[in-house]
Amino acid sequence: MIHSTAIIDPTAIIADDVSIGAFTVIGANVEIGSGSEVLSHVVIDGPTNIGKNNKIYQFSSIGADPQDKKYAGEPTLLEIGDNNLIRESVTINRGTVQGGGLTKIGNDNWIMAYVHIAHDCIIGNDNILANNASLAGHVIVDDFVILGGFTLVSQFNYIGSYAFSAMGSVISRNIPPYVLVSGHMAKPVGVNIEGLKRRNFTDQQIKNIRQAYKLVYRSGLRFEEAENKLLEMSEQELEVSLFTDFLNKQQGGIIR
Repeated sequence: MIHSTAIIDPTAIIADDVSIGAFTVIGANVEIGSGSEVLSHVVIDGPTNIGKNNKIYQFSSIGADPQDKKYAGEPTLLEIGDNNLIRESVTINRGTVQGGGLTKIGNDNWIMAYVHIAHDCIIGNDNILANNASLAGHVIVDDFVILGGFTLVSQFNYIGSYAFSAMGSVISRNIPPYVLVSGHMAKPVGVNIEGLKRRNFTDQQIKNIRQAYKLVYRSGLRFEEAENKLLEMSEQELEVSLFTDFLNKQQGGIIR
């Protein structure tokens, strides 16, 4: 159902069963997939592609121009996957040419009220961004990450899968998988054990991950030495390979 007060650009492609609330504005070059629901007073600008079974709450701004002085009106893109919940007053900006032209949100994410996701961010699947979490440009978030309320992530940072930030954390470096951080500026404080249990990691897998964490953060080894020992572990323990793969991909250094 499309409310009579909604404004839909004629170029928008809206699946037949999409619900659009009162006073919502859907701009040019927007595509919304089947089963999605857009509540009242939402603005969606394009080019933006939104998948199936998403729900976007009131007063959100989706696909607006990037907040970047270099942006000169290029037709950059926002892609949102399936089954995402986007709560009140969330802002998600499109990409910039300099950043690859794409901001991308995966599937099954829970994006709570007042979250900001800036240009060129890449968000994976099954993440939770709690109220007022804010991502600056070019941030990458892998899968199963939880960012506590009022977490701030500075630009070009990379957050590995299963990481967790406590409320009010200020993140200025890359966070490896499984690591729990807290503070201003954020520091590593341990392994996200509760999150791993909820994702059905075994006791032995959690033990291996804790050992990997200790090698990096508690052993006193130089980073290169710790990384070599992690590589040896990862040959037998697949969960540790997620840690070593991250270390190989990240640039700029990890949180210490």
